[in-house]
Amino acid sequence: MDETVLCSHFSSVGSLIKEEIENKKVAFIPTASLREGYTGYVGSARKLFKKLGAIVTEIDISTEAYSTIQSVFEDADVIYFTGGNSFFLIDQLRKTGTDELLKKELAKGKLIIGESAGAIICAPSIQYIEQMDEKPEDYSQEDDAGLDLIDFYVLPHYLTAPFKKVTEKIMTEFSDLNLCPINNRQGIVIDGEGSKVICKD
Repeated sequence: MDETVLCSHFSSVGSLIKEEIENKKVAFIPTASLREGYTGYVGSARKLFKKLGAIVTEIDISTEAYSTIQSVFEDADVIYFTGGNSFFLIDQLRKTGTDELLKKELAKGKLIIGESAGAIICAPSIQYIEQMDEKPEDYSQEDDAGLDLIDFYVLPHYLTAPFKKVTEKIMTEFSDLNLCPINNRQGIVIDGEGSKVICKD
């Protein structure tokens, strides 16, 4: 896997990796946001990609045919997941087989950008986030396994409204996990040399 960028809020930190995005083909996946009341972050991410000259193809994995998802992923340089509900997103990824497809494409050296829920699902398990994200009633998985692309657990929106209390609680209750808290102006870049936190001043 070439590079992974995980963040709370893509529109705040995306410009810090602009050379990775400029004029690149982006598979833009808003699936996690589909059942959320507030989705302003999806629009702001769209805007930033456009500003950076990316060629964006938007695709919802919960409704799209597998063959379409496959061709969009194969064609993309960057695969981007918006925020939203982590359980809904991982359920759709695993149910449709897109999780395996994603891993295959990442093995080719593509960049994955995960924002909030998109960052959470990269962990070995997403069970720790249940206090922040409600599990949908139609959740079809028997466990809470994540994609296992990283060996730590991203805790987005750390100490930022409206998640201040819940992020503090998760930090305390899951202190045995390798939690990595980031606020809305921070991101984590993982490349061949390990991981570093990037920050928008």
